[in-house]
Amino acid sequence: MCGITGYIGPRQAIEVALDTLKRLEYRGYDSAGVAVIGPAGLCLRRSVGKLENLLRLLNENPASGCIGIGHTRWATHGGVTEANTHPHTDCQGHVVVIQNGIVENYVELKQALRAEGHEFRSQTDTEVIAHLIEKYYLVDSCPCRKLIEAVTISLQEIEGSYALIVMSEGEDGLVFARKDSPLILGLGDSETFMASDIPALMDFTSRIIYLEDGDVGMATAHQIHINLNGRTVRRPEQRISWPVEQAPKGGYEHFMLKEIHEQPRVIRDTLAAFRSFSGSSLTTLFTGDKLKLLLLLGCGTSYHAALIGRYVGEQYLGITARAEIASEFNYFSRNSSVPVGIVITQSGETADTLKAMRRLKQRGTEIVAMTNIVGSSASRIADHTL
Repeated sequence: MCGITGYIGPRQAIEVALDTLKRLEYRGYDSAGVAVIGPAGLCLRRSVGKLENLLRLLNENPASGCIGIGHTRWATHGGVTEANTHPHTDCQGHVVVIQNGIVENYVELKQALRAEGHEFRSQTDTEVIAHLIEKYYLVDSCPCRKLIEAVTISLQEIEGSYALIVMSEGEDGLVFARKDSPLILGLGDSETFMASDIPALMDFTSRIIYLEDGDVGMATAHQIHINLNGRTVRRPEQRISWPVEQAPKGGYEHFMLKEIHEQPRVIRDTLAAFRSFSGSSLTTLFTGDKLKLLLLLGCGTSYHAALIGRYVGEQYLGITARAEIASEFNYFSRNSSVPVGIVITQSGETADTLKAMRRLKQRGTEIVAMTNIVGSSASRIADHTL
């Protein structure tokens, strides 16, 4: 699960990118990179390992500019190398792309682009997007259409999920798009922010726009344009008033150790929040006849929590419960309906979990999301959120 960020405005984009990427570290990563457009043109800096390595590189070889993007990567296509680290560029270095997602048909696209003369520097699926945009954007190194138009055409050939940000020296804004991967916009005073999750932006702005699947748009420091299926759409601005739970390690050596010691407080807080729902449809759900069969879903350690929930439900509450890994659940052909599902996702943006939630919705399951992030995709899909 990668972290992505973008910025355009009066601040130094590198500083904003590093700050927001730091707040996305909980998503995990093995390499990081940034790109900015400034007085020296396009500057690209990438490094393997922690953000400290990238910061050291930037101290040795500074870059400045007020429009830029940043990315933290978990290796999926290709090893952990500098060449495979985002951002990625086209053949000529005019188009720069960062992406969170999976291009499922990247092998076929790469073969076709190679046959047309494109040269690849990495093993990643994301680099294919940069070359595909180049194909529709540049002729003889000159733009033949607007960047957003080239991106829109390119996305028609891509199969899979993505949240991506694209920039080019020939444009005065950032192009963005999302499908099945999270991407939000933050609005400031003559500045625009982009990120994977809300916590990354809360130190900069409380004005948020949630992008929807299929949205493609362009943001400048002063304006945002969003298209869906070729038509201009407006996404409502929302103000986030809840305090963000900061995630420093608090003296613990690892986040996992910190979270283990936090469990008693977290359970008390959750129970206190549940009591505040007294008389609501949520309490009716947990005390009514619907709760005869319970499905618990999660990925990774969230699945481990689901296993504990299954044990508690069956051992102490007399409920028939199933705990399943969300990514595997999506491939089950089982058609039996489940009245209630509890979905566990720390970020509220885990792609496989969101896919499973949508599938449950289609079957009429009432969904409770347990997540740390209010306003996340999971909390918006679910019927109830804890």
